[in-house]
Amino acid sequence: MEYRLTPELLLRAYTSGLFPMGEARGDSDIVWVDPEWRGVIPLDGFRISRRLRRKVRNAGFDVRTDTAFERVMQACAAPRRGRRETWINRDILRAYAELHRAGHAHSVECWRGDSLAGGLYGVAIAGAFFGESMFTAETDASKVALVHLVARLDHAGYRLLDTQFLTDHLAQFGAVEIARREYRLLLQRALSVEAEFPPALPESEFERYVQSFTQTS
Repeated sequence: MEYRLTPELLLRAYTSGLFPMGEARGDSDIVWVDPEWRGVIPLDGFRISRRLRRKVRNAGFDVRTDTAFERVMQACAAPRRGRRETWINRDILRAYAELHRAGHAHSVECWRGDSLAGGLYGVAIAGAFFGESMFTAETDASKVALVHLVARLDHAGYRLLDTQFLTDHLAQFGAVEIARREYRLLLQRALSVEAEFPPALPESEFERYVQSFTQTS
């Protein structure tokens, strides 16, 4: 049965524990994924290295929210070294752009002047944020965006940061893998929380959150 990937369908899927992936960039087929094991970053267990903490403070990125959502998605979908294919196809690009315009999908972007150096995007529903993808055109830019995301989610009272899968890259930040049943419990608790995605934090408040993150070598 054919169907159109709509914001309403996406919201129902996320609140049920599902997320979509395309088979390939040029393929319109969508697969609904419900992993047996789910990756999450506990917001009270986020870790940051000393080197990245210095980078966050000194790199000089202009960190913005929702000023280039579709550009971030397109950059996440672009071929890169070691990965020629992507699950972000045309229908997913269109549907998430619509979800962004409806206020449920957000990007955090690192800018260097007029150049987009890196960023990430995801879906926000109640007290849950579902991370979708990130990219970097300048060393560590996506990591800096992630630090800003976590600080904002924590400040706004979010309860869940879903990373879909656990990777070595995400594990360095404290990401863990939990069983589907445990994930569903966390999801329902997060959906019962009223939270609003914050566009930015005052510099002093952001610095306080960076200081609170567990520091690694």
